[in-house]
This record gives sequence, C-alpha cells and structure tokens, in this order.
Amino acid sequence: MTTTRLLTLDDAPVLAELVRLNRDFLTPWEPLRSEEYYTPEGQLAEIREALERYEQGSSVPHVIVDDHGRVVGRITLSGIVRGAFQSCSAGYWVSAHANGRGHATAAVREMVRLAFEDLGLHRVQAEILPHNVRSRRVLERNGFVRIGLAPAYLNINGRWQDHILYQKVRPDP
Repeated sequence: MTTTRLLTLDDAPVLAELVRLNRDFLTPWEPLRSEEYYTPEGQLAEIREALERYEQGSSVPHVIVDDHGRVVGRITLSGIVRGAFQSCSAGYWVSAHANGRGHATAAVREMVRLAFEDLGLHRVQAEILPHNVRSRRVLERNGFVRIGLAPAYLNINGRWQDHILYQKVRPDP
C-alpha cells in the first residue's frame, strides 16, 4: 500500500539518486535545476528549506513510499494560506520506474485527507501542464475539478507555460 510520510534529512541520498536517475523523465514537468540539485548535498539543502517552511506552517513536504517501503517520489502541500482562504497547492512527482502504478493517486488522496482533516483547510489546488494527461487523471480520480486555465503560469523547463488549474473543496461538515 502506498503511503506518504514527512520528509527527513535522512532522505537526501535516496532523493538525490531518484532525481539523478529520473532527470530526463522529470525535466519536462519541472523548473530548470542547477547541477547541485542532483547531488546528496543539493537534496539536503532542498530538504532543509522544505522543513523550514514546514516549521513556519506554510508547507507540508512528504515523500511517497511504495508498498515495499521504498521512496518513489515526493508530494508537497505548499503555499498554505490561513485566514479567510484556508487553502494550499499540491505538487508531486513519482519516479519513472514507479509511474503508472497508482502511487501518485494514493499519495494525493492521503495528502488531501491531511489537508482537510488534520490541517482544517477548505481547499486544495493543483496546477497541471495541459499535456500532462497522467497527472490530470490523478487529480480527477481524487475528485478534483478543473476551474480554469492560467496563461504563462509557471516557468517550467526554461519557459513560461500555461497550466490548467484544478481544485478540491472540502465538503461541508
């Protein structure tokens, strides 16, 4: 069974290996990365920053763990806004060798539950490149609905690209 857990400093070597092995697979979906990003030291720096945002309450960084206990990706609730908004954004990736096996779908389900039940948020948003059909299916399987298209929304792979916006709103208690 796929689960998620909070990212730890000990995850740096495994994540460095995953991002290095999956560099070509992930490049079309991510911002441009420095060479250091693909090293254990670079991943350690990324993890430290992510855990700092977690301590500040603006992010919840998790790793995705397969049914054999192996880390196969990452998922993060970021941009947590409180007050009248009570919202966040979800972002995730799964390694190529684990892709298409339901890991992302299960991880999104778990993080949405965490957002609604543990954090008390009202809304989870996700932004997807229009040609990322697999990721769109992950969201739709989890009850997300398309709410619009944001032109030139994020700088992905070196250029500003349109993104489809999806959201899931917490059902009224």
